[in-house]
Amino acid sequence: MLSAAGAAVALPQLSNGWPYAPTPQHTDRTYTLAAVGDIACEPDTTENAGNPAQLKCGSASLGGMPAEFATARQADAMHPDLVALLGDEQYEVGKLNDFEQSFEQAWGGLKMMERPSPGNHEYYAYTKHGDNEAAQNGAGYFGYFNGHDQNGTPYPQGQAGNDTSDEQGWYSYDIGNWHVISLNAECRSAAFGNDCSTTGNGVLARETQWLAQDLHADHAACTVAYWHQPTFSATTSTADAPDPAAPGAGSPEGTAAQAWWKLLYNAHASLVLNGHEHVYARFRPMDPNGHFDPKNGIPQITVGTGGEDLDTVATSGGSYTNPNLVTAQDQAFGVMNLQLKPNGYTWDYRPVQAGPGFGSTALSYHDSGSGTCRG
Repeated sequence: MLSAAGAAVALPQLSNGWPYAPTPQHTDRTYTLAAVGDIACEPDTTENAGNPAQLKCGSASLGGMPAEFATARQADAMHPDLVALLGDEQYEVGKLNDFEQSFEQAWGGLKMMERPSPGNHEYYAYTKHGDNEAAQNGAGYFGYFNGHDQNGTPYPQGQAGNDTSDEQGWYSYDIGNWHVISLNAECRSAAFGNDCSTTGNGVLARETQWLAQDLHADHAACTVAYWHQPTFSATTSTADAPDPAAPGAGSPEGTAAQAWWKLLYNAHASLVLNGHEHVYARFRPMDPNGHFDPKNGIPQITVGTGGEDLDTVATSGGSYTNPNLVTAQDQAFGVMNLQLKPNGYTWDYRPVQAGPGFGSTALSYHDSGSGTCRG
């Protein structure tokens, strides 16, 4: 069952075979969760005619439509039971028309299986590189995933969770022996009152309280949580808990999410997934302060390689700047195949399309392994 802030919503119950067949909830079998974020380029439409060409589909500096179609085909080939979307599904500001003209074209065939979390590009204004697009505060995101009326107004409940003044799309669901939590970190938005405090009466504080309650009621053997901005960075010089003034993952969102790490750590969660940094990066098990903790720590895996563009992994002297970073790749796009087993998991990440300026050797990268649950 999919639970949006406590409200139960049934999984799709259609009868025309995979991928829309009912998914039985058996705690003794393995389920496939495809995971990726940072996906769809801004379509070159009349509505976007005034926006810089280098930011739109067709730009030589972006993965563009070919990359997002390639990652969608890769996810489809996994025959996933569900798809975890790790934010920034649609660039640059996630307008509803852009979702329909870009993300939908590539990833729409998996829509009923997608369990999204939003990113900064679905909430904030975009004013870089000569662009000047107004913030959507999740309107296009909720309109696409939850549906909308004839005027484009999003329905307040649906696949992406509740869209109200008190709740902004956080929810949890169970699949097999796993409890899965999707969170919304976009606290510097008007929808959150521009308040990134995890205590008090603000929207993010209510989300944090909900997470504590959800984890208290979680009796699954295994728990995984995902949201967009990572707390620990692969692309900046920040190694441990980042300073709010630092760039990249040293953002108020990533820092605020440390409170979530503490709750997840105390609840013995198995894994944290993020996007935002346009790389693939897997970290050693860490405590909430970013210290290696092989006994009780939680691994973080960043999968920001859905197709829009790529960032650069931070290195120094031939080594990763973050000492907890085990492996990373910043030259290609791809989706992670996460196998959710009754008492553990395996992951398998293989890039499917080289990024701009990189050759076919970028596709030789491969990262796979297994972990156990401590729930």
